[in-house]
Amino acid sequence: MKIMMFAHGGSLNRGCEAIVRSSTNIIKEKTDDTKVYLVSSKPETDKIIPQLDEIYEGSSSSIKKYSYDWWMALLKVKFFNDESYALAKMENNIIKRIKDVDVCLSIGGDNYCYGEQPALYEIDRRVKAQGKKLVLWGCSIGDEDMSEKKLEDLKLFDAILARESLTYNMLKSKGLNNVKLCADPAFTMEKEELELPKGWQEGNTVGLNFSPLVWERNKDSQAAVRELINHILNTTDLTIALTPHVIMDGNNDYEVLYKYYEEFKNTGRVIILPNDLNAIQYKGYIARMRFFIGARTHATIAAYSNCVPTMVLGYSIKSKGISKDIFGEEKLVLGLEEISSSEKLKAKFDEMVSEETELRQTLQKSIPNIKKMSYKAVEYLAELVK
Repeated sequence: MKIMMFAHGGSLNRGCEAIVRSSTNIIKEKTDDTKVYLVSSKPETDKIIPQLDEIYEGSSSSIKKYSYDWWMALLKVKFFNDESYALAKMENNIIKRIKDVDVCLSIGGDNYCYGEQPALYEIDRRVKAQGKKLVLWGCSIGDEDMSEKKLEDLKLFDAILARESLTYNMLKSKGLNNVKLCADPAFTMEKEELELPKGWQEGNTVGLNFSPLVWERNKDSQAAVRELINHILNTTDLTIALTPHVIMDGNNDYEVLYKYYEEFKNTGRVIILPNDLNAIQYKGYIARMRFFIGARTHATIAAYSNCVPTMVLGYSIKSKGISKDIFGEEKLVLGLEEISSSEKLKAKFDEMVSEETELRQTLQKSIPNIKKMSYKAVEYLAELVK
């Protein structure tokens, strides 16, 4: 079986790296003689994933002005309101690879959470036109993200593998019968434990991850998180390890976290992890934390999967759905509008500390089942290509 992963923006987002790395591992572990190829918009960032058989350039191309393709695209849009010719030319780096594989996995877990995706829709149509299997791999989609165009696109898939039950139930309610429930593949990802940094307290360190996405969408959250840091320093003896997980230009956790580090480093109890670690190395640090507070979903998955009590600064369906599947409720998940309240942040943190033992026990019971659900995705994939 030859599999092509697409809709991947590069591994400087360590969550995207975690999806590719863990998916490739579980697919190869559970299927024989399978080749996995990745089409990436930043292929140079993905060379850190050794299990891949090949990595291809997958970025969008522009159409040269006044070229034949430019005139054809213009005519089709102007007279027929048809963007398909232009989109196909722009996404040719992906489309030209379809013929060489058996299955195409659309792997951007939450790509469908961000408005219409005409380029993805066109790629999906081309996959089906060539008679190949099309799978939406480990997705999260909210009811508020749905549209008629998106629903029509989702009907094209041979399988939609929802990584949590809120997405699964919503898609089923839309009449889609190609939906299966699994869990995010990153729950199964291995970890690499590097030497602990100076200032780390073994067994008494809390990780804190925060992102520019949250910062920008809720400006008041900046001050609220500062108050949370003060609260942790004043009411506990924990060390705080500021933990970046996305280090892309224009969307860099390290830049946000470093401002807090500068402000609190003189306390001697606030440290910051480097900005050049890969996903398994970040997971190695997160696994040795006592608690974790995170905005990035795959940073929280790294914590959950190692049974670390976790508080989620959630901003989408995925955070809520993953927590619900682990705990039976949306446990310690704060919505975007809530995290501007320092009182709510401090109250949730205190709740996490007071329920530490119970949280750890629940995770120890739930996580083995969640990992089995991650592997379910490969079973569904294998059934498709029988």
